Amino acid sequence: MKQLSFVVAILMALPGIAQDSARHNYWLGRSTGVYPTLAYGLGDDRLGGAKLGYIDTNIVLKIVDSTKAMYLVQLSKAHSAYISKEFVKTDSLIKPKPFYLTNSWSAKGTDSCYDILTINMDEHLPYKSWMEIDPSKIMLDLYGVQSNTNWITQLQTLKEIKNVYYSQVEDDVVRVTIELKHQQHWGYSIGYKNKSLVIKVKRQPDLTNIKKLKIAIDAGHGGTNAGADGAHSKVLEKEYTLLFARAFQKYLKGLGFTNVVMTRTFDTTLTMPERIGFLQEKNPDLLISFHLNSSERPEVQGSSTYYRYIGFRPLSQAILKRMLELQMQEYGNVGNFNFSLNGPTDFVNCLLEVAFLSNIEDEKKILSASYRQAVARQVYKGLNDWLLQCKK
Repeated sequence: MKQLSFVVAILMALPGIAQDSARHNYWLGRSTGVYPTLAYGLGDDRLGGAKLGYIDTNIVLKIVDSTKAMYLVQLSKAHSAYISKEFVKTDSLIKPKPFYLTNSWSAKGTDSCYDILTINMDEHLPYKSWMEIDPSKIMLDLYGVQSNTNWITQLQTLKEIKNVYYSQVEDDVVRVTIELKHQQHWGYSIGYKNKSLVIKVKRQPDLTNIKKLKIAIDAGHGGTNAGADGAHSKVLEKEYTLLFARAFQKYLKGLGFTNVVMTRTFDTTLTMPERIGFLQEKNPDLLISFHLNSSERPEVQGSSTYYRYIGFRPLSQAILKRMLELQMQEYGNVGNFNFSLNGPTDFVNCLLEVAFLSNIEDEKKILSASYRQAVARQVYKGLNDWLLQCKK
């Protein structure tokens, strides 16, 4: 496969006739399924390989090679990615063009919680997005496209988007920069509508009354997915994540929060796509996902928090700092985490591994109702610390 990929890459880098002669080495398809995902390579771990990111359905994909389970996609002359075969369908009606263009852009505010950037395109093409901080930006690479954009309209109704511009960083890659007005990233979503790529940028909510925030709480595992079990008690992770989630829900309601959303309230089986779809429909301001850790080494213990995108890290840092006040060992603040609920860019999210079920000391704490109440209090303190920073 590597030799074929190398030959295809060389041919695709050559102009004109060389590209025509290489056409028999690829076929065109479209993305399909629930949350199709591009991967950087063929590496794998218990949570899957490192992800380049989610993409929309119906995107044109140039398939140049394959393994047993994955297709190799040529994104541009110099870039490729892998995608699971379940996320690709053939489309014999696609007529490839010698080049694709971006056209006019527009950015405007809406009556909802979003600013919207619309990029008119010739076709549904692949993309990659990421967050930057200091200053805060949303970055987007559009693959296989040349710019014909000489018109970017930005309206006064914008409340979160500060500025929009682009650069043609490679012959067939356009880089979009969206500067934000606030330091904290609150989320964004990307998808095609007709032939326009639409980026919905979430505005900072009103922080003058934080009790109006919509807070989502996820109890990890559930149903057929039991998770870890206790070192001595043999209790199941799915049972106690629900107890921690309920304790946090009760604590928030006691403070006057009225808009609290739970992904599950009893022992039920939920797939990760189902959880993500539910959360995207509810559109929370933030998500806290409760989990319990486990290790083959019984001496390992402590609390840890997890994020994937650098723009969402501050919440995870604030919560971990408050958790350590419970005399917990620090297991760490972990970034680029490949957990499915850290994957959506739509809302701020943090995964909390409260403690280790595989450690005797941690297990005793987990089994204690008073400890669960203390965790609820500390998670809220961390949340509040973070919100105070957002106000500055």
